[in-house]
Amino acid sequence: MGEGPDEKRACGCYYTLNMAFRLLAATTSQGKLRDFRAAAKAYSIFIDPLPAVELVPAPEEEGETFVANATTKAMYYSRFAPSQLIIADDSGLEVDALGGAPGVRSARFAADSGLTDSPDANDNTDVWNNMVLLQRMTTVPLAERTARYRCVLVTALDGVAMHTAEGTVEGLILEAPRGTGGFGYDPLFYLPQLDRTMAEIDLDTKLTVSHRGRAIEALLPLLLK
Repeated sequence: MGEGPDEKRACGCYYTLNMAFRLLAATTSQGKLRDFRAAAKAYSIFIDPLPAVELVPAPEEEGETFVANATTKAMYYSRFAPSQLIIADDSGLEVDALGGAPGVRSARFAADSGLTDSPDANDNTDVWNNMVLLQRMTTVPLAERTARYRCVLVTALDGVAMHTAEGTVEGLILEAPRGTGGFGYDPLFYLPQLDRTMAEIDLDTKLTVSHRGRAIEALLPLLLK
């Protein structure tokens, strides 16, 4: 049976172009999930967390690139949801003055320096990561504090990688945090064109400039092929 005029074949399944497209996200991060959902909604893509993802042992992320780690996660988690299209990401901060660090180690930047919370403490990972970043850049003047957020998305079906997309946003690293929104390095990531940090903008504005929003936008035409 051939494809009708309003149908495309993607990942082994037929769907109509005017129907919502649904992906399962392999993440336990509520911040990432919120960002992905906000970005995807504009393109009629709905993103739900992989059921019981928090109970699935996480795979080792030993890749040297965002693409390698996102591919590993997408292929691994897709085996826990047969016949479902899974999306996984690897994203982080690249600071030019630090030779691209923290890069793929963004979430573990402070831990790599030996700073971790005690088991009975609240999760202060973001606080520690931002503190280490500021310490490493103490002598770097503002004009040389250029950086970018990078996000790589990979989809997979039944253990096979299907699509790869990427998004970036350029900015500067401030000398002190500003704003209470967002997560990760957002209070330090300054957007000159908006005169605000990522932590000072609302979710709708963030959608238009964020690396995750741009990665979702780059993924869309791949899903519709």
